[in-house]
Amino acid sequence: MVEGIIHENTLYAEPIAHVGSFAVTNSLLTAGVALTIVIILALSIKRSLKKIPTGLQNALEMIIEGFLGIFDDVTGSRARSLKFAPVVLTFFFFVLINNWMGLLPGVGSIGQIVQHGEEKLFIPYLRGATADINTTLALATIGVVLSHIFGILTVGWWKYLNKFFNIKAFLDIPKKIKKDPMIILTNPIKAFVSLIEVVGELAKIASLSFRLFGNIFAGEVLLASISAILAFVAPIPFLFLEVLVGLIQALIFAMLVLTYITISTTAEDH
Repeated sequence: MVEGIIHENTLYAEPIAHVGSFAVTNSLLTAGVALTIVIILALSIKRSLKKIPTGLQNALEMIIEGFLGIFDDVTGSRARSLKFAPVVLTFFFFVLINNWMGLLPGVGSIGQIVQHGEEKLFIPYLRGATADINTTLALATIGVVLSHIFGILTVGWWKYLNKFFNIKAFLDIPKKIKKDPMIILTNPIKAFVSLIEVVGELAKIASLSFRLFGNIFAGEVLLASISAILAFVAPIPFLFLEVLVGLIQALIFAMLVLTYITISTTAEDH
């Protein structure tokens, strides 16, 4: 609080403008900036590609080759790694840019003062998007939904549906009950167990979103606390630490999405 103005890290994103009844929050604006950066980088790199790589393209190809090597350990196949890489790398770079944007000067410190009752609140124009649970929840949901889309396209909708709602187990009972009377007990159990997979998918979304949000938000709170105690020199080591944390969390998020896609595109009997 400075001269009666309250400025604190909130769990929720603050609205800074409205488009009709739609509230534009500071984290949404930051996510839009990050998305624009990803698109511009992708288009500029695409236009500058050469058959004989030089300079920056050499470095980028080395980075991509390194990622593909890591992906191969998860997918077990270079062909599958190449197939999933565009989606996974988009998640990685988007999350990474959002993580690092929250550390830039001005993000979280440039904003407007709003009168709220008897209090004056400072609302920043930009806020680290991944420090907002809404952003990480949306990213996690998109990642898990994409894994199901890949699964349906690869395995087939009927076989994939039976991983979660084992209709086939009930359809097999009248066909096989004469040969195996115990099927009347075992197949309903199989069907019930498959329903647990649905809970597991919801747990994936919660795990992905809260892990990323918790680490990035905690880092912002830590930096704000250190800066409040001693504004000069002391925050620098923690700032470098948060740069590393942002990179690691982006990689973990991307690798988990890749793992979910790989599992979804693998037939159950394998």
